[in-house]
Amino acid sequence: MQSTAFQAHDHSKCVTTALRRAQDTCAARQVRLTPIRQRVLEILLESHRAMGAYDVLGRLSVEGLADKPPVAYRALNFLLEQGLVHRIEKLNAYVACDCPIEDHAPTFLICMACHKVAESHNFSLDDVQDSLATDGFTVSRIVVEAEGLCAHCHEGENA
Repeated sequence: MQSTAFQAHDHSKCVTTALRRAQDTCAARQVRLTPIRQRVLEILLESHRAMGAYDVLGRLSVEGLADKPPVAYRALNFLLEQGLVHRIEKLNAYVACDCPIEDHAPTFLICMACHKVAESHNFSLDDVQDSLATDGFTVSRIVVEAEGLCAHCHEGENA
């Protein structure tokens, strides 16, 4: 499954589907997707760009929902634990997960011009673990981040 971040698509459908999956995932795990947690996820889903915790907090503050950093960090940590968002190490930011119900080792493609982030699911965590496991080492988390230009920004650069 490939991300639609760099492709033209019905973004409202993208957001609706992701929210429904998040609600179903939380219900199945018997954890609460509180209004603040859901709003943080919605903020991250509004575009395919990664956002820092303070950017998220700024949005919550403007909306009168929260004005203290722990609120944003607690919501982001919950969403991380549930696999609903990912942390982009290079950007020290967060992005909504394209496929939270699958066990995967995503590769993040980061456009350095428009700052959109696409998530690629070419490998399962088991595939990567099998290829990297040596001397009994067990891989529990993998982060692959590639920087470059999306096709749209690359075309603009060459125009």
